[in-house]
Amino acid sequence: MDKQDEIEGLAILIRDLRKHKNVTLGDLAGRIDRSVGFLSQVERGISRPTVADLTAISEALGVPTTYFYSLSKPRETPWVTRPGERRTLYYAGGITDVLASPTMSGGFSMLESHLAPGATSGEGHLDDSSEQGGFVLEGELTLWYGDDDAPVTLYRNDSFQLPPHAQFRYANLSDKPTRVLWVFT
Repeated sequence: MDKQDEIEGLAILIRDLRKHKNVTLGDLAGRIDRSVGFLSQVERGISRPTVADLTAISEALGVPTTYFYSLSKPRETPWVTRPGERRTLYYAGGITDVLASPTMSGGFSMLESHLAPGATSGEGHLDDSSEQGGFVLEGELTLWYGDDDAPVTLYRNDSFQLPPHAQFRYANLSDKPTRVLWVFT
């Protein structure tokens, strides 16, 4: 799939899940504190959500964020995933996530996150029901955790682990790309 196919695939997943849960556009927009117009554009593939937006949508609709990686591509070996077989999500804010896990049915999932210089997960804190952690492969990752206004910057080979429902946000405040291996339970 190309980038536009991936964006349209995410739009369809969001719209279909919302309708399956019998939630109106207005109700979901209210739950995630976004406008109906923005959410309508996301569901039509015109606008891309931030990481914070997609996390809020998943929580509001009662699914893990990893649900949106569920469109599978054909794989040569079921327990192996190669670069051309991976699902990719393109977020607003300069973040691209690539599903590195061969399956979503295991005890954890792995993502390779690419953050362009200045990329951010969004202005609000994420509140994901998954326990998660990360390992910085390249560049710098700045994390704001809980009520602490002082961020922590992680560098190449640094790692972190956050409990379920941790309030956090993240960004690449550097002028170079950042790559993070992210693990979710």
